[in-house]
Amino acid sequence: MGSLGIIGSAFHTGSSCNMTSSRTEHGFSYPREQFQQIVEDCLAMARELGASDASVEVSEGAGLSVSVRKGDLENVERNRDKSVGVSVYVGQRRGNASSSDFSPDALRQTVRAAFDIARFTAEDPAAGLPDAEDLATPAEAARDLALFFPWDIDAQRAAELAQRCEHAAMATDRRITNSEGAAVSAQQSHFWAGNSRGFRGGYATSRHYLSVSPIAGKGAGMQRDAWYSSMRDAAELAAPEAVGRYAAERALSRLKSRKIATCEVPVLFEAPLASGLLGAYVQATSGGSLYRKASFLLDSLGQRILPEHVDVDEDPHQPRGKGSAPFDDEGVRTSARKVVEAGVVQSYFLSSYSARKLGLRTTGHAGGSQNLALRSRLTRPSDDLEAMLRKLGRGLFVTELMGQGVNFVTGDYSRGAAGFWVEGGRIAFPVHEVTIAGNLKQMFQDLAAVGADVYTQGSKSTGSVLITRMKVAGS
Repeated sequence: MGSLGIIGSAFHTGSSCNMTSSRTEHGFSYPREQFQQIVEDCLAMARELGASDASVEVSEGAGLSVSVRKGDLENVERNRDKSVGVSVYVGQRRGNASSSDFSPDALRQTVRAAFDIARFTAEDPAAGLPDAEDLATPAEAARDLALFFPWDIDAQRAAELAQRCEHAAMATDRRITNSEGAAVSAQQSHFWAGNSRGFRGGYATSRHYLSVSPIAGKGAGMQRDAWYSSMRDAAELAAPEAVGRYAAERALSRLKSRKIATCEVPVLFEAPLASGLLGAYVQATSGGSLYRKASFLLDSLGQRILPEHVDVDEDPHQPRGKGSAPFDDEGVRTSARKVVEAGVVQSYFLSSYSARKLGLRTTGHAGGSQNLALRSRLTRPSDDLEAMLRKLGRGLFVTELMGQGVNFVTGDYSRGAAGFWVEGGRIAFPVHEVTIAGNLKQMFQDLAAVGADVYTQGSKSTGSVLITRMKVAGS
């Protein structure tokens, strides 16, 4: 197995931009000033109708996606969309409406529709805009987190990069016999939002990626794997050749996979998969799950649910971070915090609504978590993947998960899996068609080690994670 972190040569230079010009630029059709005016106009319309509060968000997205397969161009897709969303409050009754038409008549109709819905909706004691003191100030909302790097790439250049990536995969070894294709995508968006309690803010973001999925072997013995690179700045994407070779190496390593007998053994989750365990923690401690009592971590605030050596930190202001944001989807300020300290839950993930339902205060998480990092105080710089395999000793190293077998009410966990059987701290042979099972609450308690092989999957970062014991159902 190669290193999870592929850092190749850059093939484009990007630059951070704030979209402050009155001109349309960087591939957008609408300037920020037009979005700002739409927000002000819609808020004024809501006031005229008699709304007690209102919020408005205007957004635009644009992008290019190109895919190739076996060297041939397969698909070229350009996307462009725009939307205005309006929420209107009449006391504690709320109505929502949206439109993709920015004409004055359409905006009036959208605001009127939201107002009419609110008038005939039942009152909800938890409904309402965030409290004014929780909203981001103008200075906080304007924080530049370097999230926008437009990629000036056309379909021909994107296809060439995808072809280079796929060719590198196919050329790695003659046992790479086929391909499910390679793709390049360049996406960007911007928005502006405001509400009747004084919040105003918005910014532009970008997200670009390169991926490939080669197939090794023939007939019933074929094995597929994939790899990708995804960054806000295309200059930071791994080289196409590096992505292609690594994807091929992963597919080749799975040839001659075997089934294993049912057993109970330690399980090591590869870093990209381990972020899913962190995601399960987030869902279980999010306001919606908690107030609906649909979580296995009810009333966990102040409780030790992870081992004492484990911390979870959050940094929403990380430059270029995939989960970075100066404010959440409601305009509430974001801040760095300890989510879990020495295994003890310090805070939940709450929006204004879910916080009110729980009798708590918003944590600025309308829209989800922001740049989470799972760490162990026992991790040493030398704890790379090979060191983690030695800690595993004898057991299963999981590199692929299938299915959605997680019950967030009970914590029961059961997923189809593939990976490698490990003996004496070394990979012995590839494994497929097994199921790993346990209970997330116990799995969190049994988290023995976190590797230094840190990988960022979306907005979550963690190294490989070792769980001391799980059931593995095989043949």
